[in-house]
Amino acid sequence: MGFDALAVTRPDAVPALPERLSAWLAAGHHGGMGWMEERTGERADPARLWPDVRSIVMLGVNAAPDGDPLAALAAPSRGSIAVYARRRDYHDVIKGKLKELGGAFAAKAGAKVKVFVDTAPVMEKPLAAASGLGWQGKHSVLLSRNFGNWLLLGAIYTTAELPVDTPEDDHCGRCRRCLDACPTGAFPAPYRLDARRCLAYLTIEHEGPIPEEFRVPMGNRVFGCDDCLAVCPWNKFAVATRETRLMAREDLAAPPLAELARLDDDAFRARFSGTPIKRTGRDRFLRNVLIAIGNSGEEGLAGEAERLLDDASPLVRGMAVWALSRLGRLPAAPPRDEHDPDVLAEWRLAKNPGVQRASPLAGAGRRPA
Repeated sequence: MGFDALAVTRPDAVPALPERLSAWLAAGHHGGMGWMEERTGERADPARLWPDVRSIVMLGVNAAPDGDPLAALAAPSRGSIAVYARRRDYHDVIKGKLKELGGAFAAKAGAKVKVFVDTAPVMEKPLAAASGLGWQGKHSVLLSRNFGNWLLLGAIYTTAELPVDTPEDDHCGRCRRCLDACPTGAFPAPYRLDARRCLAYLTIEHEGPIPEEFRVPMGNRVFGCDDCLAVCPWNKFAVATRETRLMAREDLAAPPLAELARLDDDAFRARFSGTPIKRTGRDRFLRNVLIAIGNSGEEGLAGEAERLLDDASPLVRGMAVWALSRLGRLPAAPPRDEHDPDVLAEWRLAKNPGVQRASPLAGAGRRPA
C-alpha cells in the first residue's frame, strides 16, 4: 500500500509524555499554536483519546528529496520552499493510505480501528520512537537508520492486541550538526525546540508580522526551513521517495520572487492548489516573499515591493516597507491614507532603525553559548 516502515507499540509506552508536554507548554515553546494547549490529556495519553485502544500501529512514508534540499538558498532572487511543501499535501496522501490499510486490517482481524495523520491530538513522534521506527533526534524530529529524518508519520489505533516492537536506541551521539545549523538558534537545548524562534513556525504558523530579529536570518525562505533536517548525517542512507504522489513539483523547487510577489488571492490559490502552502494564505505568504526580497540585495526587485505598498493587506504593506528599506528604495513618508498601526510602526522602524519594537517572541529561547 506504499508505506515504507511499520512498527507497533502500546498506548502506555511513553509514560513521561504528560510531563514532557506540560513542561514544553509551560515554557511557551509552542508560540501562538493555541491548539497545542487544548485536549492535552488526550494528546499525552492515547487511552484518553480512545479508551478502547490496545495497540498503536505507527507507519512511515519516505519523503526524502531527490537532490540538495538547501540548493535554493544560494539563489537570493528565488524563493526557498521546504521539501515537504513542494508536492501534494501529504495529509491527503497518507490519510487515504491509512484508511485503506486500516479498513483491510479491521475486516481481517475483526477489530476496530481509528486512523490519524495530524488530524487529532496524537503525539506521533514519541509514539513512533517507542514503536522502533526510529528515535527523536536532537532537532526533535524522528530519525531512522534507513530513511534519515524524511519519514512522514501516520498512526492506526486499534482494539486488537498486537505484539509490540522494540524501541530504537538514540544514535545521535555527540553530533550537533542540526543544532548548529539553525539560523535563529531555535534549540535552547538538545532535543528541545522553541517554536517561537523556528523559521518553519514563523513562516507558516505565525499570523502577524515576523519579529525584526528573525527577518535577516530568514534569507529567501518563503515557506518553512529544512536546515536542521538537511545536515543530518543519517540522511546518507535515505533514497528519494518512491511515492509518485509525493514527487516534488519542478515549479516549486526555487520559484522567482518576482513571480511570487505578483500573486493575488485567486492566483495564489491556483498555483498552490493541493499543496500545504495553500493553507497559510496569500497574505502571510507574501509577507515571507517580501522579507526574501528585502534580503535579496536585488534592486531590480524593489519595484515589486513598491507596488505592494498599496496592497489591501496591512501585513503585506508592512513587509513591503521593510523590504524597500533594506533595498534603499523606501519613499520619504508613508501615504497619507495609511492608518494601520502595524504598518506605521514599520515606517517608524525603517526611518529610525535604532528603535526596536517590542515583540513577545524576541529573545525567547536562545541557545546557550
